[in-house]
Amino acid sequence: MPEVIFIGTSDAFGAAGRRQTAILIRGRDGTLLLDCGPTTNTGLADLGVPRDQVDAIVISHFHGDHFGGIPLLLLGARYEDDRRKPIQIAGPEGVEQRVRTLADAMAHRIEDDWPFAIQFQELEPGVEHAVGPATVRVFGTHHNRDVNPYALDVEIDDKRIVFSGDTGWFDELPEFVRGADLFICECNFYDRDYEFHLNYQTLLAHRDRFDVKRMILTHFSEEMAPLRGRCEFETADDGMKITL
Repeated sequence: MPEVIFIGTSDAFGAAGRRQTAILIRGRDGTLLLDCGPTTNTGLADLGVPRDQVDAIVISHFHGDHFGGIPLLLLGARYEDDRRKPIQIAGPEGVEQRVRTLADAMAHRIEDDWPFAIQFQELEPGVEHAVGPATVRVFGTHHNRDVNPYALDVEIDDKRIVFSGDTGWFDELPEFVRGADLFICECNFYDRDYEFHLNYQTLLAHRDRFDVKRMILTHFSEEMAPLRGRCEFETADDGMKITL
């Protein structure tokens, strides 16, 4: 049975003093990290999760709060953990160039002679991809086009976990996630109408359309953070662990 650990559950701005997006999934054959915000190293350390456990990172899109922690995670793996086993980094088209460009900008260039291999993989909608211990499919979401936004549909240990990534409402969303054992859904706002993010009132209005076994909200802004544990959906928090 896979274990899901919410490393970070805030929006891009660290709302309510919480960490940015990262979700760890442990399966019997390895560990997958969904997104890797800039605070991921801190979160892993705080929760006692060794970086070396991470076999693969899957990126939903190229906003900094979702992939900005990768260069520092790789740097820590090299210099602090003496990592030797390969790591996969999968994401939308252009993932290798985006990660390398970010690392260069941070003065943490990814060199070819590193002691462990970094295997980049581009994800395409409609295709099953073997990523670490899981099978991953993706579908496009309603978010800024220039960051190549995907939702991540993960099968691991006979369980299906879908993570919305960042998205505004689109009518196909309930159908795409139908039947999931766990649907992790962004809920940036309470009732603010913003095209590229979901709000609580919209999700509440469409609640009956989500035919999933379990649904947990995440990616909270300052206006949503105080409602954790006090609304009609299950809500995540930094460090929350569940087993499916």
